[in-house]
Amino acid sequence: MNELLQIRRSKLADLQEKGKDPFAITKFDATHHSQEILDGFSALEGKTVSIAGRIMTKRVMGKASFCHVQDRDGQIQAYVRKDDLGEESYQEFKHYDLGDLVGVRGEVFITQKGEISVKAQEVVLLSKSLQILPEKFHGLKDTDTRYRQRYLDLIVNPEVKDAFFKRTRILKEIRSYLDSRSFLEVETPVLHTIPGGAAAKPFLTHHNALDMELHLRISLELHLKRLIVGGFERVYEMGRVFRNEGISVRHNPEFTLLELYQAYTDYYGMMDLTEEMFRTVARNVLGTAVVNYDGVEIDLEKPFGRLTMLEAVKKYGNVDFNEVKGDEEARELAKAHGIEFEKHFKKGEILNLFFEHYAEEHLVQPTFIMDHPVEISPLAKRKPEDPAYTERFELFITRREFANAFSELNDPIDQRVRFDYQESLRAAGDEEANMIDEDFLTALEYGMPPTGGLGVGIDRFVMLLTDSYSIRDILLFPTMKNK
Repeated sequence: MNELLQIRRSKLADLQEKGKDPFAITKFDATHHSQEILDGFSALEGKTVSIAGRIMTKRVMGKASFCHVQDRDGQIQAYVRKDDLGEESYQEFKHYDLGDLVGVRGEVFITQKGEISVKAQEVVLLSKSLQILPEKFHGLKDTDTRYRQRYLDLIVNPEVKDAFFKRTRILKEIRSYLDSRSFLEVETPVLHTIPGGAAAKPFLTHHNALDMELHLRISLELHLKRLIVGGFERVYEMGRVFRNEGISVRHNPEFTLLELYQAYTDYYGMMDLTEEMFRTVARNVLGTAVVNYDGVEIDLEKPFGRLTMLEAVKKYGNVDFNEVKGDEEARELAKAHGIEFEKHFKKGEILNLFFEHYAEEHLVQPTFIMDHPVEISPLAKRKPEDPAYTERFELFITRREFANAFSELNDPIDQRVRFDYQESLRAAGDEEANMIDEDFLTALEYGMPPTGGLGVGIDRFVMLLTDSYSIRDILLFPTMKNK
């Protein structure tokens, strides 16, 4: 291998000595991409075009040669003859390697074997590849290498581009949906003095000039709700958030989150918006809202299911928490069912453990799980008829949580009590519990209207619409452990 790499460097040195350094070339005017030529052959036959891309195959046969050039859209064959290029240029072409980037100018025609091609009149070496591409018949299968060297993955496995093209379309369609409903896209800080809005462990950094600790944001929530206080009635942000947690096929330390807030509505309004947005985006990107994921048909066309957390635990675990009297009885029930819990957990937190243990695995088709206990919902408004529970829902599809939403808590007195409880959890060792954000409490004291809020995990939504099992398949550069 080292010898083969050295040969490529020797070829480069030879070109440079002759004053033909490919790295000195600054531009090449390509008039068409491969798919344009293939699709528009009837109109382009006999006309001169220019293409640019990477040599992926090459067959040299005396005075004539063939190669396939791969560009953004795919591959197209180039037919290269000594009589058309001239002796010197043809000899140079014969020494080009797979992976080299070239510009080809020539006439569109169809070969005797029926392949649409470009008959080259000029071939220009635009960049020399000093590495060797994986052998074409075996490609690049090792997932670790594919994720670490995504550029190589995209070269030799061009079909993976489809997921990333769809990702871009999904984000555009989400923005289009919200923009058309008078939501204003905004940007809020990534560096926070107090990480809030979610139960997660943050990344910590230090700002030298201010000599203060800062955290990478774990959520977008508290700054967006400040804007609702300020009079922006509909806002959203789609951006990166960072959580110092484990890595798996479902989790990456940095991921894309959509959060939106709408004044004068509640979590039922957020349910309707979520369902319509998921359905609309799927239709516009895929042409249908019936999605195949991991061999299972997921129907986003039908009305989404709705269950309270209490109903889900009763349905799938055959346990009725309405009959559970107090925290101690809930703890004894958990012991009887072999469910582990922290000693400070209250009834609501244990109900959530029962839900995770018995119900989540059954939530394949889109289902809203509603009315979470107040202990696990520090930013959600209590249900007036039952203050032990909140106006909150999570959307589950394929056994995974896709969205989380509330009727937002706008009572600053109750919010302080919730924050105090979260602080007690931190004192007990829970590094993911919320901290008290005094400025946010001050904002609430000025008055926030009744508001519905929603957070959507964009990466999981992209995974669903691209039938991708691992989050790393829809992140161009997933976080990897150093070798």
